[in-house]
Amino acid sequence: MNALLTDVLRKHTPHFSPVVSCNWEDEKVLLLDLTEANQDLLQLDLLDTRIFTDYVFGKMHQTGARVAVGGYNEDRYIYRRSAHFNSGEEARSVHLGIDIWAVAGTPIYAPLDGRLHSFQHNDRFGDYGPTIILEHCLEGIPFYTLYGHLSLRSLDGLKEGAEVRKGDWLAEIGNFPENGHWPPHLHFQIIADMKDNRGDFSGVCRPSERETYLARCPDANLILGIPQLNP
Repeated sequence: MNALLTDVLRKHTPHFSPVVSCNWEDEKVLLLDLTEANQDLLQLDLLDTRIFTDYVFGKMHQTGARVAVGGYNEDRYIYRRSAHFNSGEEARSVHLGIDIWAVAGTPIYAPLDGRLHSFQHNDRFGDYGPTIILEHCLEGIPFYTLYGHLSLRSLDGLKEGAEVRKGDWLAEIGNFPENGHWPPHLHFQIIADMKDNRGDFSGVCRPSERETYLARCPDANLILGIPQLNP
């Protein structure tokens, strides 16, 4: 079923609406590396979200980029900043979605028709903060999209089961600390099967679970269609 979902999403990629208003073909985009290979991160106090934010947006400013992107299947150094990812014998470090780093308040839109599956404020340091999950169906195949690190007011007035139309305003990128204590960005993720989860789903897995989770969470760029992520 997951292979079928990937094939269907790939076929529909040109027809999805933008999740953020960005002309990717013409936009200057920073590809942000958050792995241990990025030596800058070793010098930063990642526990200080303001310092982390200044770093991300400083890099964007240096390159003339309005947005930064990246992260799918990336084994990230930055999760060492939060106990949320480091419980147990093996830390969670492999990122399962794509991040779009942009200023707080940036509007987020539904890429295709669906309904509001669930929403929740995941209020822990390093977590999603305000989160919305939509349920979709394409060619008879159900799947879900997750939107994390939103503003709190994005959750105002929401009702589970409400219909969402392609291109509808859905939410906005939140600022720290309400967005889970992160530099402003959207975490966007595709999920093949939510199981019993509501308002939350792991966006980071342990390296030993990588193949299982990547099969369950296809590359989010199948919907986003960001050409800079497909060199």
